[in-house]
Amino acid sequence: MEAEGTPASLAGQVTDKDPAVGLQAVVALRRLLEELERVHVDNARDQDWSWQSIANALNISRQSVHEKHASRRRAENKEK
Repeated sequence: MEAEGTPASLAGQVTDKDPAVGLQAVVALRRLLEELERVHVDNARDQDWSWQSIANALNISRQSVHEKHASRRRAENKEK
């Protein structure tokens, strides 16, 4: 069974007794979180936030956020 629906419905599915349902919900939520991070990192960079400021907001190292997002942004012509 594939987890679908809103974030709220996915959150409810993670507590399902059926491991297939719960694990699929975890995968869907993980994908959603990655997409949300990408959107907000792009918004921050578009508003001239430094990599350090973004890292501080995400509570990770500057190197981690830069490694994860800078090459993608360059490939999309969003970063110099």
